[in-house]
Amino acid sequence: MKFHLAINLERMDDTTDIRAVRDHTLAMVQLADRAGFEIVWAAEHHALEMTIAPNPFHLMTWWADHTDRIRLGCGVANSAYWHPIRLAGEAALVDVLSGGRLELGLGSGAYQREFDRMQPGLAQSDGHRYMREMLPLVKALWAGDVDHDGEFWSFPTATSCPKPVQADVPFWVAARSPTTFDHAVQHDCHVMSWPLTHPFSEAEKYRAQLDEAIATHNPDWSGRFAMMRHTAVYENEADRAASMDAIRNVLGMFGNLMLKKGEVRNGFPDRIPFEELEGNVRVDPVMLEENLMFGSPATVVDKLRQYESIGVDAFIYYASMGLDMGAQRRSLELFIDEVMPRFATSSADAGVAV
Repeated sequence: MKFHLAINLERMDDTTDIRAVRDHTLAMVQLADRAGFEIVWAAEHHALEMTIAPNPFHLMTWWADHTDRIRLGCGVANSAYWHPIRLAGEAALVDVLSGGRLELGLGSGAYQREFDRMQPGLAQSDGHRYMREMLPLVKALWAGDVDHDGEFWSFPTATSCPKPVQADVPFWVAARSPTTFDHAVQHDCHVMSWPLTHPFSEAEKYRAQLDEAIATHNPDWSGRFAMMRHTAVYENEADRAASMDAIRNVLGMFGNLMLKKGEVRNGFPDRIPFEELEGNVRVDPVMLEENLMFGSPATVVDKLRQYESIGVDAFIYYASMGLDMGAQRRSLELFIDEVMPRFATSSADAGVAV
């Protein structure tokens, strides 16, 4: 199993200095780079302080300039917000500037609130249709001149400038629904999934959907399967309590966006009362500690073994959850020192957990 880091620039309120957030985020990425994490992922979100990522390619270029070998993942670009020529060019430029470290992830979008502002009139549930048209088109633009007359974009002959320096840029698709698994497998893309706060059985469901897509559409699929979870590793009660308070606070805001309840004021979502949260957003502390990648180093190792047993190739350590910056760093250091060595074997990639 390999390890990835997902981290956002995040502010829970306006008392936090964005420059401190900037410095902390880069320090976490550099720590992951030195520890042998394979990929660091930058998201795309708009008008939200809890996930400040208006252009993932800017973040990836910044990280590339301050790291040595960690690969730079776009996790993920919302296809509906981009023109294909622009997306292909911006992504390829990251590959050029980073010396060939790009991993391109595409997705269907998360929140209707963002669609209402970035693509008014489009339902979030229809975002996958844009991704289905975008994915092969980016590959075609990287290959050379192409003209296109599609459902969502039309343009005369054009190509991506620049083109990637990698001969074969890894493509990832964020998948939770069967149709998205099908599309990823049909195009031989890697797959990343996020079970939110659901139990391990949700991860097993995603694995089953992936296996069904492989059997039906592409028995020769050569992709990899990554799983993301909010992660907090702790050794004392104070850090355990802080982690639980932080994730519950974030879930209250996340519930606002997912359930379309409450207001967002100057980029900060109101926290929805816990009793109103349901479905994908549940905040029972016992459930959260069991379902998320929370616990002592030994507990986290045991949980990761479960994911490994169902064929998860890479675990995405999701660090951003409103936790105090010092506690975030302590958690990542514990993961590096006490968890990753339990999964390391000798390989050509010295120092990389496999």
